[in-house]
Amino acid sequence: MIESPDDVNFFDPDVNNCPYDAYDVLREHAPIWQDPITGMFVMTRYEDIKDALVDVAVFTNAVGSAAGMTEKAVKPTDPEELAKHEQMVKEEAILTGMYEKDGWVPVATLDALDPPTHMELRRMFDQAFRPGRIRELDPFVEDLTNRLFDDFIDKGACEWVQAVAIPVPLYTIGRQMGVPDEDMPQIKAWTDAWVQRLGLMQTFEERVWSAEKEIEAQQYFKPIFDRLREHPEDTLLSDLVNKEIPEWGRTLTDAELQSEMMADFFVGGSETTTNAIAAGMRELIEKPALWEQLKSEPEKYLPTFCEEIIRIEGPVQGLLRELSEDVEMHGVHMPAGSIVNLRFAAANRDEREYDNAGEVDLDRERSRTHLAFGFGEHFCLGAPLARREMYWSFKVLIDRVENMRFAEGKNDFGYHPNYFLRALKELHIEFEKKA
Repeated sequence: MIESPDDVNFFDPDVNNCPYDAYDVLREHAPIWQDPITGMFVMTRYEDIKDALVDVAVFTNAVGSAAGMTEKAVKPTDPEELAKHEQMVKEEAILTGMYEKDGWVPVATLDALDPPTHMELRRMFDQAFRPGRIRELDPFVEDLTNRLFDDFIDKGACEWVQAVAIPVPLYTIGRQMGVPDEDMPQIKAWTDAWVQRLGLMQTFEERVWSAEKEIEAQQYFKPIFDRLREHPEDTLLSDLVNKEIPEWGRTLTDAELQSEMMADFFVGGSETTTNAIAAGMRELIEKPALWEQLKSEPEKYLPTFCEEIIRIEGPVQGLLRELSEDVEMHGVHMPAGSIVNLRFAAANRDEREYDNAGEVDLDRERSRTHLAFGFGEHFCLGAPLARREMYWSFKVLIDRVENMRFAEGKNDFGYHPNYFLRALKELHIEFEKKA
């Protein structure tokens, strides 16, 4: 039981499965808390995190990607943890050597860049996610979701994560990128390996395995980049390969393309939405009254339901920033160079900002004020698409299913171990098909 900040350990499997008691304790008693294991300062209150997201000059992205955390990104205060960290730094050097030998060393991607570089790159991506392009995808997402339901609707049961939550966003981003459907399961396996390394909970042997898988993905994409340079297509991937960034006077390098493919498109463009769709189903089964209300007026309540699930379940629990100068908050001194973990999932349950913060409220006003998609300059580029993917997943559910329940004896409600993401492993459900 977590009663004080001293009890908090985000690497504990029980806390990983349900971090919300830890967030409650930290928001109340230590809104700026230095994690003794990682050395990072963890921020948990809504207003503090919102202010940090706006102040990009002080709360910078110099730390880079969480998947490639270096010595500066982790400064443990505990001597035993410091020794572990020093070993990890040596191991990271070995992993870097693997990329240098057989692939491309990962570089900072869009979500890990500061102004003005961030906006210069983002302008190229904005075209792909403009409202008109998202509307064009709507019929595809609706049809895809119905086809997925066709595969299991007569059985009266499915494993929801594999049946719907994974394929809806995965095959949608695959269509945008122009990747063949038959290759998507392999790409999913590669992104799973990438996500596991991001989570900071692997052994060294497991991190080697993840690096090997990412290098496999790089070798898969390299011939595609080369082909698109010779023969451009009307796809997002072709645009990424061939469009020059005016301020840079060049197109993206192979290393930049490889990193963007994994981090921002196939992980950022599918994994987080998968987690939200899975979380939404669990919430509807656990709260029958919520399901009845949602069914009563889908067009009124579905958009709010999607926002509320993203808010209370936080597919991305938090991301990192590096301080460019000393900062003092809530009596805690954070020196320049410190790494700050902005814990969005804690902020989104802050009772100072939301009434009944831990519950889905389909009548909640200003439901889009949550920080699950970030805020300000780094607001999630793919948010409009994620909202449509969630919408159709649950709209088709309402159209085709009467009632759901958990399949008896098949669920342990475990989550993948991950410091930054919240991902339900599986969700076995049973239901009555709508007549």
